[in-house]
Amino acid sequence: MREGWRWYGEFDKISLPEIAQTGATEIVTALHGVPYGDIWQTDAIQSVNARIRNAGFNWNVVESLPIHERIKRGDGDLSGLFANYRQSMANLAAEGIKVICYNFMPLVDWTRTDLRSPVKRGGTCLRFSIEKIAALDVYMIEREGAEADFTPETLRDAKRWFDASTTAERDALIHAVMCGLPGAYDRYDAANLKQALAGYEGIGRSEIRDNYKRFLDEVIPAAEELGLRFGVHPDDPPRDIFGLPRIVSNADDIDWVLNAHKSPANGLTFCAGSLGANPSNDLPSIAQRFADKIHFIHLRNVTKEPNGSFEEAAHLDGDTDMPALVSVLLKEEKRRQTSGRDDHQMVFRPDHGHELLDDESKQTHPGYPLVGRMKGLAEIRGLIDGLKHNMA
Repeated sequence: MREGWRWYGEFDKISLPEIAQTGATEIVTALHGVPYGDIWQTDAIQSVNARIRNAGFNWNVVESLPIHERIKRGDGDLSGLFANYRQSMANLAAEGIKVICYNFMPLVDWTRTDLRSPVKRGGTCLRFSIEKIAALDVYMIEREGAEADFTPETLRDAKRWFDASTTAERDALIHAVMCGLPGAYDRYDAANLKQALAGYEGIGRSEIRDNYKRFLDEVIPAAEELGLRFGVHPDDPPRDIFGLPRIVSNADDIDWVLNAHKSPANGLTFCAGSLGANPSNDLPSIAQRFADKIHFIHLRNVTKEPNGSFEEAAHLDGDTDMPALVSVLLKEEKRRQTSGRDDHQMVFRPDHGHELLDDESKQTHPGYPLVGRMKGLAEIRGLIDGLKHNMA
């Protein structure tokens, strides 16, 4: 397994020389300043690639090549957007990119309610609070029918939080929700988020699936020709949110995606944290079931609560049996190597991390501190070495 590190390029407070000291060898990045739907131009890709390689890293995985909201909604004539997407793919492949990570989450990306929730013994973590999401949905956005998506207990707690909250706390909540969007995006306040949600009125799970299948049919044949592999990132959190259907949340969803357009190029980004937030998901079992279609890996852990809330745990703590999961992935690598596959070494990265020591002073992208992720990478590196020793 090759050690990766997500880097936000010109927008990142962490430099490539600093990343080099973590021991990672693979940079995972994107053209974060390009608006969704525009072509990623060759000169821009070459410029980023040159910086990465001159710093001693490889760039084999793009995270992410975003999908325009109109494609997710199936809105109007999409031929131009699909053509732009395929041209971006061709430009990336020409620069040696092998894997494209992407997601099909409508409107919002990974969603948290707290960016700096305190953890035991110091430091902070990302947190998803179901009562705060309910407060935002029911009392701030005032989405019609939102109450039906929550239990009476959650609605009670949401009302209590909302009534006691200050304007600053409500602003911090909507800011936290918006921070999951990784690139050139529209940032919403509560009123504008409600307006944006109206664009999905009447679009349910079956419609999102139809639009997703159309996307796969448009891009996967091009990926095959270009030698690219696509890995869909699971929904985060793995549940409907703001009335928007999430359709990559469990093993059945993944099975649907991989069969919607059967191809070696149509695969999975295995995110342990996203899948791990669903209490019904058995992560080692899911990894075993879809092992040959895993093209990229995020390793992180979460601690779940009975009401649906969760928070980011240390990488080897939390509810996921990380040794069991990594063991499955290492065995898949060995199987690929034995069968002669040229992609037998998968890139993984330590996803998210606690803010520790002087991380807070750097003001990095939420969830992407230097020290916290380096700690996670070191722990996973040790786990991998120990498992390899036992396997040998």
